Amino acid sequence: MKQGIHPESYRFVVFKDMSNGTSFLSKSTAQTKETILWEDGKEYPVVKLEISNTSHPFYTGKNVLVDTAGRIDKFKKRYAKKD
Repeated sequence: MKQGIHPESYRFVVFKDMSNGTSFLSKSTAQTKETILWEDGKEYPVVKLEISNTSHPFYTGKNVLVDTAGRIDKFKKRYAKKD
């Protein structure tokens, strides 16, 4: 690896998939102000994800994509024909 270009501040972070509630612990440099109590009894920073490998159609084999933000409903409501 090239010296001096990689971050030094790796720490344990919990990534939480907001579409299905699955969480996993990994190292990251992602900054966040929220924390969560993990299974080992320690408190870790948490990064919220809209989609992860547990909910992505490519990994699950399902063709339905979970819309957590309600973008489709917002679009339909905004551009619905008014009577």
